[in-house]
Amino acid sequence: MRDIWNPWHGCKKVSEGCQNCYMYFLDKQRGHDGAEIFRVKNNFDYPLQKDRFGNYKIRSGEFLRVCMTSDFFLAEADQWRSEVWKIMKIRSDVVFVLVTKRPERVSVNLPNDWNDGWENVWLNVTTENQKRADERIPILLDLPFKHKGIMVAPFIGEISLQKYLKSGQIENVWCGGENYDGARPLYQSWVVKLSQECRENDVSFAFFETGNIFIKNGEKFKIFDKTEQMKRAFSENLNYESKKTQIFDIFKNFQTQKSLFDFDMTTPKFFKEHCNFCVMKKYCAGCSRCGKCKR
Repeated sequence: MRDIWNPWHGCKKVSEGCQNCYMYFLDKQRGHDGAEIFRVKNNFDYPLQKDRFGNYKIRSGEFLRVCMTSDFFLAEADQWRSEVWKIMKIRSDVVFVLVTKRPERVSVNLPNDWNDGWENVWLNVTTENQKRADERIPILLDLPFKHKGIMVAPFIGEISLQKYLKSGQIENVWCGGENYDGARPLYQSWVVKLSQECRENDVSFAFFETGNIFIKNGEKFKIFDKTEQMKRAFSENLNYESKKTQIFDIFKNFQTQKSLFDFDMTTPKFFKEHCNFCVMKKYCAGCSRCGKCKR
C-alpha cells in the first residue's frame, strides 16, 4: 500500500481483537485517549490534496488504506462518512481499502448510487478468531462489494475459512500477529492451515508479520523489531498469489485505458532492501525519497 488515509481518529473496542489495540497503545504513549474520536483536520481531504505543481499527491492507480487508526463504519463517524464517499467517487482512479470489525453497519451506510459496488473500493473484514469469523464473514458475503477480503489480525486463535473461501467471493486473506503491550502468541501451525486453505481455493494469501510472540514447533520466538517480524513471516514461505486474473476497470470513464497497476501514472517507485521481504509489495507504489526514513 502506498499510503494511509485517516479522515478520523479514535475508536471503540468491540471484541477480543481490540484488547491490545496498537492505536490505543501509541495514543497512550503520546498522552492521548484512543477512545476519543475526532475528525482529522489537516488530512480529511488527503486524496484531493495537490502538490505545488498542481498534481494530486496520491496518483492514479495507487492504493490507500483507509481509517487505520479507527474503523470506517464506526457509528461515531456517521456525520463525516458521506463527505468521504464523495471524495472516493471523485478519485475513482485510486483504490481505497476499507477494513472493518463492524460489517453489520455497512449496508445502511453506503452511498445512494452504490448499486452493486464501486470498482475502486475494497472491503476487508477483520476476523481475529473463529468466533468472529463465523459472526462477520457471512455478513461480508451478503454485501454488495466488487472486491472482498479477510484480514486475520491480530491473529489470536486458530481459524478455518474453508467454507467461506468456497463461495468464490473472497479475493485475499491477509494475516499477522499481535504487537505491543500484552501481545498474544501466534502459532505457525495456524498460519500454515490458512495458507493451505487459500491454496486449495485459489485465494491470494499474505502472511505479513509474525507479531511479538511467534511459536513454531513448540519453540517461542520473541520478535520486537517490525522489520524482523516481516522477514521471519516471509521466510516461512506460506504466501500465495491467486492464479485468477483480476481485471480492474476503474479507468473506464477516462480517455486513457491504462491498467490500474500501470505505475507509469504514479510517482517513481523506490524500495529499500527490507521491502524485498514484504509480501504486500505488489500493492505498494514505494516511497518518494522524501527522506523520512533517514530521519
